[in-house]
Amino acid sequence: MKKLIALFAVSTVASTSAIAGVALSGAASVSYDDNGSSASATTYDADLTVVGTNGATSVTAAFDIDGASISTSSVDMATTIGPVSIAADMFDEVSIVTTAAQTNTGQSKVETSDTSVTVSLDAPVGDATVALDDSGDVTISGTWSGVTVSTTMGDTDSHSGSASIAGMDVSITNEAGATTWSVGTTVSGIALTLNSDNDMTATFGLSGNTMVVTHNGATAYAAATTKKFKTAAVAAYSTVAITRDLTSGASLSATYKSSDDSLTLKAAVTF
Repeated sequence: MKKLIALFAVSTVASTSAIAGVALSGAASVSYDDNGSSASATTYDADLTVVGTNGATSVTAAFDIDGASISTSSVDMATTIGPVSIAADMFDEVSIVTTAAQTNTGQSKVETSDTSVTVSLDAPVGDATVALDDSGDVTISGTWSGVTVSTTMGDTDSHSGSASIAGMDVSITNEAGATTWSVGTTVSGIALTLNSDNDMTATFGLSGNTMVVTHNGATAYAAATTKKFKTAAVAAYSTVAITRDLTSGASLSATYKSSDDSLTLKAAVTF
């Protein structure tokens, strides 16, 4: 009997050691949407994420588990060798979409392979960092006097900068000649953000008991191309979301959307 107990103890320790580098997390929710004047609908969602780590190497896999069978959402591996970083996207997603809603949002018309391996080199040069990846893009970034600047030179030149000035967080990005920006600040305990798409968000309350008011700017019509469906024009609309954390570990939220006069009630939990 003592030998059996000892053997069981060794087996338990070995099993625990084998999964010591594995972490599980997930989320689940159920939502009821009255859909305004349309028929109401109830939807469900449950996701599971598995992260395995061994030294400087990690593998992250995400799964959708609320359907008839488990489906893969993503699988990524990352590792470092000195100043060299290697990232692999190991999951080939389905690019073609055919539903009516998606064919009006600029989604892909053609199936493409999106698995990839990216190798980058980060080398400090003075106060700046120079990064080179396997696509040939060179990125130079650094922070000087509280201002962060990043410039990427390659197939599509991108230049960005961010800074906190007088209580305001400002970021500006120029990519292929198109400039976008965002500004964030806090006034009397209310967190405000505004960006170049005319989107504005105001967050009231404290963590676990919040109300978020969002204005979404209008989306302009974009014609279809050989690779993408058209993007339908969408008028500006606003949402109001109230979320409350419960002592049970779950959270309840109610979201009103002005575009279709709908109210969505949602119960969710993360673990």
